[in-house]
Order: sequence, then C-alpha cells, then structure tokens
Amino acid sequence: MSDVNISATAVKDLRDQTGAGMMDCKKALVEASGDFEKAIELLRLRGQKMSEKRADRDAKEGVIIALVNDNNNKGIIVRLSCETDFVSKNEDFINLTKAVAKIALDNFPADKEALYTYKLNGVTLDIVMSEQVAKIGEKIEIADYETLEAPLVASYIHMGNKAGVLVGLNLADVKYLDAGRDVAMQVAAMKPVSLSEKDVPQSVIDKELEIGKEIARNEGKAEAMLEKIALGKLNKFFKENTLMNQTFVKDGKSSVTEYLRSQNPELTSLGFKHVKLG
Repeated sequence: MSDVNISATAVKDLRDQTGAGMMDCKKALVEASGDFEKAIELLRLRGQKMSEKRADRDAKEGVIIALVNDNNNKGIIVRLSCETDFVSKNEDFINLTKAVAKIALDNFPADKEALYTYKLNGVTLDIVMSEQVAKIGEKIEIADYETLEAPLVASYIHMGNKAGVLVGLNLADVKYLDAGRDVAMQVAAMKPVSLSEKDVPQSVIDKELEIGKEIARNEGKAEAMLEKIALGKLNKFFKENTLMNQTFVKDGKSSVTEYLRSQNPELTSLGFKHVKLG
C-alpha cells in the first residue's frame, strides 16, 4: 500500500472536504489505496478516537449563540466548546457554532443528544464534532443546548459570544422585544439563580437559612433571634439573586418587576435561560 501513488491534487481535495491536515490526508489516502470515500471514513474514525482520548480534557473556552425564530415565540442557545481561546476566536469555529445553532432553531430537538443526530451538509453532528477534533486537535463538543418557548422570546449574546440569554415574556406584542432584551442583559450581568423566590430550590433556601443562623450565632446574637435574623438574610438573598426581585441595572432604582410593569402593567417574565463559558 505504501507504493500507491497519491497525487497532490487528491490530497488537497481531501483536505478541502474534511479540514484535516495535509499529512493526515495523504496517510489516509495511502492506507485506503487511493479510495477517496474510504480515506474520509479513516479520517472520521481517527477523529472519533481522538475525541475519546481527549474526553477528559477541559474545554472551558468556546462560542455561544442565542437565536429566536421569526415568530419570536421560540428560542435556543448553543455552546460549542473548545480548549483554547485561539480556537474560539477563529472565524470558522464561530461560523460552525452559528450553523449548529441554526439547525437547533429550525428543528427544535428535545435535548442535546437529539441535536447530535441532525445533519450539517449531509453529515450528522456527532461525526462533524469528531472531524473537528481531528482537524483542530482540541476537544470539541456541543457543551450546552437550551430552549425556551413563550408568547414573546427575546435574546442577548454577550460581547465576544461569551454568554447567551433567552427571556420569555407573557405578552406577544413585538413592541416589548426591547424590554425583553433589557431583561436578558440583566441576566447576563447579574446572573440570577432563578426567576423569583418561588423558583429557588428548597435545598438552596435551607442552606441560606443555615448560613444566616450561623453568621448571627457567631456574632453573638441570642438563640431565640436566630430564625428571624436568618429570614431577613434570606429575603436579602432573594432580592439579590432572583431575577424579578433584582434591582434593574439600567436605572439602579426600580426592580425588574417594576421595570416591566412600567412598559405595561400586565407585562412579566415567564422564565429565562442563561448559558455562559466556564
């Protein structure tokens, strides 16, 4: 097989189609005895093996894209992860993330596993990711996929594709999209843990109450006062960490709830999704 004559044109064509390195392409063509399709399969196989070898590597860099459909009632967020910011800033990697996000928006799969089964240029996304590993030499994967449906969905992508947010509003009028975007920017900046105090997990509430009691106890407060003090600290936690109770950052005075009501007394948020790097 080593005697197979592989033309430079064939190597270039394989590289153009797969994105793999020139030497990898030549080696695959030699092993495939010049069979172009078999060489592609060999490169994919190597990409898959590389994915498995790099599965335990940290891939904390990446690109995040948030998209909303034309009816403004469905949105998705996709995070394509990699290991270095050198890769994440590459235009091809950014465009790949956009392509995956478009597939997600058009098909609205139920979860990340289902998203991997859809095709880009005739190739399923699980294979596309393996090919990217072979091409780039880093761990590449669809790290996050979130969806949101509401009468009105607004999106925001933080500078440099470092975070993506979707916010759902209860009124379908597109004139409230700017308000939704303002709230999405609030989420990116203030990172609330939930929509309101009603949505905070009981485990988090219990932990905050215990912390509040312990702080008060260490400050020498009477045991009979600990519960009341802890509840006060819990209410402060709700104000600082739940979206609708947070101070609206754009004016520093009203809450997010009050800001939305200033646009329309009935306007409120039904939920949000926030994906960030790290």
